[in-house]
Amino acid sequence: MDFELTEEQKIIQDTAAKFAKRELEPVAAELDQTKNREILKANLRKLAELGFMGLNVDPAYGGTGAGVVSFSLAMTELGRACASTAVTTSVTNMVAEVIQVVGTEEQKQKYIPPLCSGEWAAGSFGLTETCAGSDPASMRTSAVLDGDEYVLNGGKIFITSAEYAGVFVVWAVTDKEVKKGKGITAFLVEPSFPGFIVGKDEKKMGQHASSTNELRFENCRVPKENVLGKVNDGFRIAVSELAGGRIGIGSMALGIGLAAMDCATAYAKERIQFDKPISNLQAIQWMIADNYTRLEASQLLLLRAASLKDQKKPYAKEASMAKVYATESANKACYDALQILGGYGYTADFPVERFTRDVRITSIYEGTSEIQRLIIARDLLK
Repeated sequence: MDFELTEEQKIIQDTAAKFAKRELEPVAAELDQTKNREILKANLRKLAELGFMGLNVDPAYGGTGAGVVSFSLAMTELGRACASTAVTTSVTNMVAEVIQVVGTEEQKQKYIPPLCSGEWAAGSFGLTETCAGSDPASMRTSAVLDGDEYVLNGGKIFITSAEYAGVFVVWAVTDKEVKKGKGITAFLVEPSFPGFIVGKDEKKMGQHASSTNELRFENCRVPKENVLGKVNDGFRIAVSELAGGRIGIGSMALGIGLAAMDCATAYAKERIQFDKPISNLQAIQWMIADNYTRLEASQLLLLRAASLKDQKKPYAKEASMAKVYATESANKACYDALQILGGYGYTADFPVERFTRDVRITSIYEGTSEIQRLIIARDLLK
């Protein structure tokens, strides 16, 4: 068993780390406070120029072709500096990947290159609805064929990057008569399509710079050739092809947790109480030791899932294991880091306060921790 990264993987990890330190970290607090989309989009374009918007996409479509392990390593480094930028990068990578896996050649040629090149700031998924979150099969957005177009009606919520996405993968019910989940189809929707509306930007606890919007479809007309995959096969795409997104979110969460513990460890060496640094106290030492151990284990789980995906082997269970463990470990790391900093950790003078807000959502989106445990248990018990 070889745990050594390839030279290409090391270069990508190092490039991501340097970019995050140089470009993302200095503006992360400002983005959190101001939601300055121009700063965000400028950094997204720079990431695209470096090849980070299509890490597991064939170079024939403008991707890097570096693989899923490289994707995981990059998301961790970006997550250390700015979660808002990291989540946008992760989702855009997954949109390009899904189109690559199930799209037609015409769809690949049309939609993947602008995502990878930075011509479009981002790509988005339109899956979640008010009555269909963890249970996407209960979605109510509908699509009816009318000549050469499908007419979509309904709405989506909590859609990442909707304000500046160039293309959306949207799921809608195309056959209401069949068994639940069997009559759902995926579509490629452009923001210029008639009847497509991007709604309000949610006011969130964290990840402020990443837009999270509702979508509305009011007789939205989508060309028939924009069906992604097969008609009525959209639910399978949602549950199978999107598992890779859990590697991205878990990797980003790992980066946030590592950044929080790095900050807390440095602080503990300098903070004097009882005439000595608090890092000399066993209570602090154990918090540091336990959190870094959990984060190290998280990375091994993430890289294992990424490696399986790279080898075209089944990886859904492993991705869920990695996601639930990494995100919950990162949440614990941020909470403990804040505790180590004490009152300072609760102020915006230190980034741990932001890390703690940013990390909380990672155990909710891309499938909650509870859903990940269901997936894992079903695989083990089948």
